[in-house]
Amino acid sequence: MKFTEFTIHTTSEGSEIIADVLWGYTNYGVAISDVKDVIALQQSKAMYWDYIDESLTNDKREALVKAFVPLEETEVTAPKIRADIETAAENGRGFIDFGTLEITKRIVEGDDWLEIWRKHFRPLHIGASVVIVPEWIDYAKEDGEVIIKLDSNMAFGTGEHETTSMCLKLLQEYLKEGDVCIDVGCGSGILGIAAIKLGASLAYLTDIDDIAVKSAKHNCLNNGVSAKAIVAHSDLLEGGEIKGDVMLANITAEILCRLAPSIPKNLKKGGTLILSGIIESRLDMVITAFTAQNLTLEKQIKEGEWFALAFKS
Repeated sequence: MKFTEFTIHTTSEGSEIIADVLWGYTNYGVAISDVKDVIALQQSKAMYWDYIDESLTNDKREALVKAFVPLEETEVTAPKIRADIETAAENGRGFIDFGTLEITKRIVEGDDWLEIWRKHFRPLHIGASVVIVPEWIDYAKEDGEVIIKLDSNMAFGTGEHETTSMCLKLLQEYLKEGDVCIDVGCGSGILGIAAIKLGASLAYLTDIDDIAVKSAKHNCLNNGVSAKAIVAHSDLLEGGEIKGDVMLANITAEILCRLAPSIPKNLKKGGTLILSGIIESRLDMVITAFTAQNLTLEKQIKEGEWFALAFKS
């Protein structure tokens, strides 16, 4: 099977937003190539090299975001991708530098790409107990580990990115046995699945993207948690009948701020709100928006260029 490889030339700051746009047009993978990720790994001591070129620390190259679309769908898909990228850039104008947003295309053999892409994923340990395991890998669980099997083909949210990783770490810190968890903008469903496996009695997952909803349902079934999971295709939180002990939203800062006034009706008194997907230039804006809802900022953490926040109601 042949694919068109779309490559979007952007910046580190804009790469995740562009990747999120591209996930709306493919079931076959999105990849970010960014030299700053190598620098961050070295600085965090999460990985070591015998030698790293010092010039990399001043590298100004673009970040590249790649997506793979079946060749026969390219003619229809290409203008839609361009339009959605331009909309995302317009929404972030003045706050985020998206770079040139040049789009290049080439035809690739799909079987080769999918095999290489799958080889990239390995079991990922996050926090004290969570291990994210691609569903095609056999993994022997160790005592105390919570295993989440994930089909990474289908939607954003593999646990590799800092925004998701921080949510999982804060979830392990704040979730209690029997809690009800709400995940707004659930993507692959990774956070809701983790909540159930960590002891939540119910997880309510919502997303506006058809592919995300399909992916979350598949991953819930694959992890044996469907009986405790509700996956809804909806615009954020419609109605106030479901109230959570823990709420999570790993979305862009602008959408988080738009959400802020509606959050209290779905968060129980004394509950925890975990927010992620926030860059430093938007941090104060998000904190102001949520403290205005009588929520108290309890914890702030940072990984790479991203921040996550935990509020109490």
